[in-house]
Amino acid sequence: MVFLFKDKSVINILFLVILSIGVHFHFLISQPLLIANSNDGFISLILQQYFSKLDTSLLFVIYILSLLIQAVRFNLLLNELKMFQQSGYTVGMTYILLSGFTTVWCSISAVLFANFLLIWLFTKILKMYNHPSPKTLIFNIGIIVGISIIGYHPTALMILVILFSLGIMRSFKIQEWFVLLMGLIIPYYFLGSYLFFNNHLNLFFNYLPKFQFVLPSLQLKTSFTISAIVLAIAFLAGLYNWQQFNSRLVIQLRKNWSTILIMCLVLILAPFIFKQAGVLSAFLCIVPLSAMVSNAFSFPKRFILPNLLFILMIIVVVYNNWQLIKN
Repeated sequence: MVFLFKDKSVINILFLVILSIGVHFHFLISQPLLIANSNDGFISLILQQYFSKLDTSLLFVIYILSLLIQAVRFNLLLNELKMFQQSGYTVGMTYILLSGFTTVWCSISAVLFANFLLIWLFTKILKMYNHPSPKTLIFNIGIIVGISIIGYHPTALMILVILFSLGIMRSFKIQEWFVLLMGLIIPYYFLGSYLFFNNHLNLFFNYLPKFQFVLPSLQLKTSFTISAIVLAIAFLAGLYNWQQFNSRLVIQLRKNWSTILIMCLVLILAPFIFKQAGVLSAFLCIVPLSAMVSNAFSFPKRFILPNLLFILMIIVVVYNNWQLIKN
């Protein structure tokens, strides 16, 4: 099955549509779950206000379209930057497969829409190395991060990622670091001004991330254990294959891959750092994880191991579908 996604053809988008419906087949039988925690940002408030009244079939369409747009956009970005030896749609395939790896990820939630901002931010970060107007780009990156945090608080971890990226991709210039800081502050400046003029300044602290070191309430069921094991295998397989060709890449691509790896390691901390974020917040990780894991599908010339990994991931998805339909 992997060979269907290794070519750079428009027909692959149709395969992604079929795959996304298959991965989330449970939506055709069970009602889509809407998760909106008012304490994790502005996006959840929008979900509570408008999405809770929508028809279940429309929620299904919104989820599938959101997932497809993100998968295709991220896939095209990495192809454009020539992050792989051969362009294809394995990144989009991996993105969709990972979305079905836990039952809680198969829901309409703030983190689903936060990934649009995350991919947009990722697009800017990977172009930082030799951009003709670096200060403008860095300022825009800061603004996007600020907006993301207001929308979904766990994206505050991206501050660590952009600091790391700026440190390795640009020679140190104090002006650029101040520009980044200004960009981060601007969204909160306008938010505070709006709340002040409407006599709601007391609500300002509701839009600040609430840090709390906690252990998420993991329900160690069979489905979660299987998902965690297969995800770890997929990540290690992608990491191994990435190391095989990383030394042959130009400096810019090496730094881009370093950013992706750091992004994986940082975003996985979200459930442990943010109050009431839970395992759902780890859905942010599928953006960098899909890039890293797709190395296990793109790099090997023989299809035996990629197909075996694909089958393992499908088994996880099928099992989670059965759990969702059964409940």
